[in-house]
Amino acid sequence: MTFQQPLSHHQRDNLLLSVLFPPTRLILACLILGVMSGAVSWAEPSGDPPSVRPFQVGEQLTYEISWLNITAGTAVMAVSGAGRDGDQQLVKLVTTAQSRPVITIFFPVDNRVESILDPATLLPEHLTFKRREGKKKEDIEYTFHQKEGTVTAVKGGTTEILQIPPGTQDAISCLYYARSELSLKPGSSLTMNVHHDKKNHKLEVRVEEIETINSPWGKVETARVLVVMPFQGIFLNQGNIRVWFTNDDRRIPVRMKAKVIIGSIVADLVSGL
Repeated sequence: MTFQQPLSHHQRDNLLLSVLFPPTRLILACLILGVMSGAVSWAEPSGDPPSVRPFQVGEQLTYEISWLNITAGTAVMAVSGAGRDGDQQLVKLVTTAQSRPVITIFFPVDNRVESILDPATLLPEHLTFKRREGKKKEDIEYTFHQKEGTVTAVKGGTTEILQIPPGTQDAISCLYYARSELSLKPGSSLTMNVHHDKKNHKLEVRVEEIETINSPWGKVETARVLVVMPFQGIFLNQGNIRVWFTNDDRRIPVRMKAKVIIGSIVADLVSGL
């Protein structure tokens, strides 16, 4: 008979965080998927005008986060206006996550990530992450200089200028890029460049199959997408991540799932505008 090694305090805290805040974990993972028809590598955005994007200002998607059938928190992804950069209208992608009251009693989580995106190029310009987890408070900021191939990272009072590959996404913008450029054809794949935690990551995504699942609008046809993780990830995932996107013009992520040390984290869409 074998016995599983008990989790350390650090592992338990990280596991709890993974349940309460998948946005930069699931979404980082690129939430995930910039799949285009055929097997391809990174490609520049198509250049279509923002009016044809599947997401628009005013969109708000609310998710219930569960672990071992326990509802641990709520995450919200929203799109709002962010002023102009010259002649270009920018948008702000906002992701928040809060722990449920029963969890907050012993480990409060209240996180907010904002990404300023150019909807014409689908490239991020600026990202801020306000992390409030238990007693930990941390603010992280990235300013992307896409033409120069650099990003300015401010974390823990330290500022660094780091190199990034062409067309680099952040932990939030990658989802919206994917939703705009995605082909839902099974067998499609793509390798994406994502900058997170002062590192450049390559994430491979694959469209597995078309599948019908339950949603706030009843049963919907979705494309199940596999995100192949080259590293463990922030949320101690024990392998790859799967995301289910509606097989329609909006390509809404209605479910996200990742295995962790014990069980799986599931984010299910409960309401959407």
